[in-house]
Amino acid sequence: MTKLKAHTRSRAQESTGAIERLYITMRHLFNRGFYKPMGISGESLRDSLLTLRPEIYGSISEEKIELQGLLYVIDRLPDGIEECSFINLTSDEGYKNSHFKPIIPPKRRRNCYRIDDEQMNIEVTRGRSEIYDILTHLTFLYIESHKIMKQVLIDESGGVIRDWKKLEVAVAKEENLTQEEKEIALTHTANFLGRTFEEVNSVYDAFATSTNADRFLNIIYHLGKRAIDEVVNDNKRIITFSPVLRERLGHHIHGEQWALNIKETLDNKGLIERPIHIISANMHSVMNSLYAEKALPTEAKKGSLINLYELLSSHGSTKQREKTMKVALAEGMTYIEDTSGTNINVQVFDTAKLKKLPFGIEAKTLPEEEKPVIIVMDYAFGEQAYETMDELLKPYVKEGKTSFLNVVSIGIMGKAGILDGGKGDIMIPSAHVFEGTADNYPFKNKLKKSHFAEDDVKVCTGSMISVLGTSLQNRDVLRFFFKSTWNVIGLEMEGAHYQKAIQAASKIRGSIGKKVKVMYAYYASDNPLETGSTLASGGLGTTGVKPTYLITEKMLKLILD
Repeated sequence: MTKLKAHTRSRAQESTGAIERLYITMRHLFNRGFYKPMGISGESLRDSLLTLRPEIYGSISEEKIELQGLLYVIDRLPDGIEECSFINLTSDEGYKNSHFKPIIPPKRRRNCYRIDDEQMNIEVTRGRSEIYDILTHLTFLYIESHKIMKQVLIDESGGVIRDWKKLEVAVAKEENLTQEEKEIALTHTANFLGRTFEEVNSVYDAFATSTNADRFLNIIYHLGKRAIDEVVNDNKRIITFSPVLRERLGHHIHGEQWALNIKETLDNKGLIERPIHIISANMHSVMNSLYAEKALPTEAKKGSLINLYELLSSHGSTKQREKTMKVALAEGMTYIEDTSGTNINVQVFDTAKLKKLPFGIEAKTLPEEEKPVIIVMDYAFGEQAYETMDELLKPYVKEGKTSFLNVVSIGIMGKAGILDGGKGDIMIPSAHVFEGTADNYPFKNKLKKSHFAEDDVKVCTGSMISVLGTSLQNRDVLRFFFKSTWNVIGLEMEGAHYQKAIQAASKIRGSIGKKVKVMYAYYASDNPLETGSTLASGGLGTTGVKPTYLITEKMLKLILD
């Protein structure tokens, strides 16, 4: 028993060291301006990632190809990146006004541009966290590509196995493969991937797009081809960071413009001096909670409100969402589509224009100037949470006049990994612990476990760890935090950054009141301590609807009741 504990502790320390080395190495490479991921300059990143063996990357340290991790990464990188030898990370440098067509990954909102056959540009507007995210994903991708290369390359002169030649023939076909051709190609591909035919066949359709049903084979082929080119011809893939990106990073350029757009909207609508409640959430739960029941009376009578919200979350409910949006825009909602580059859209709700409050809340007799204004901002990404919240809480300056926002409460709702529970459970934190630093942020959470006492949902309370990136986590580190006196119940990426900005604004800068109320709640999107329950195992589906709307309901009740 003692030996087991010692081994576990040693592995956790080893993993923590690997995370710190990754963090330091990525900052060094960024400052340097370029590096070769599979060359000497990228060796430290590769070694650290292989030492860490994050759960999301599955079998990264084994010879067989990691299929679920590959799907997770490909969904967050631009289409065609596996074909490129040159990856250039840039700031927003005007490509949207060029002939280049933006490529937006399905699971990560960022503009990417295919410059030519060899180069892909990726716009970074969300700060360092986005750079860490991209570099770890690319490192994983290139490690997997070299695993393919080692299985198919016979000698250093470029000779390859028969299975690879068969894949090459299949990929060269211009039209979609027939079922027979697909299964033949998959049989050969499975051989050198170290996977069964059943395994590769089961993920095949998940990689497909509307324009490329055989994308899985294309990705595998081009990953292997680039790796072979690196070994045989010494044509190393290169990642560069543009000078403009290196100059702008950390200067809040995008966040400042984003916050100014919001304040100008508040000012133009005469809302700048009203009591303000900020919620970081999605772009549907607050709007649907306030307006869906009125907009869709027939659907609302058919079942519970949760059933209505599940309907609105389904793929075939475009008309119902449009009806809800129409009522919302007519009764106090203003939609601010982002143009700053933060990729954070915003909704502003003037509750004075609400004709009926939700959840049976009775409207108080208040003069209009005292009725709440709710600002809902879409999810930030990692360190971007500090930039956006810090800028939003600053005073509004117009024509020499400074107006301090009357911020009454700030609510943070998000998805997080849970360490003691499963998908759909709710976490109510009492503190945020920032991984890799000595920073911790205890706070008085206005949301309580008791608020959910009558709801059929599991709720846990304790500390949350704010991690450098979800793709860097492994079980040993998380198990240490869970079992130790830190009493960590889950992990996320933004909480410490939000609280840092809130505390600075209220207790140091004095730009908002010292008694600002905070409401934090997360619903579990995965459990990284359970095999098959990591983020790479797939989305929440309708499982996330209930906790999302329960948290929204509690926040709105505290704001409106």
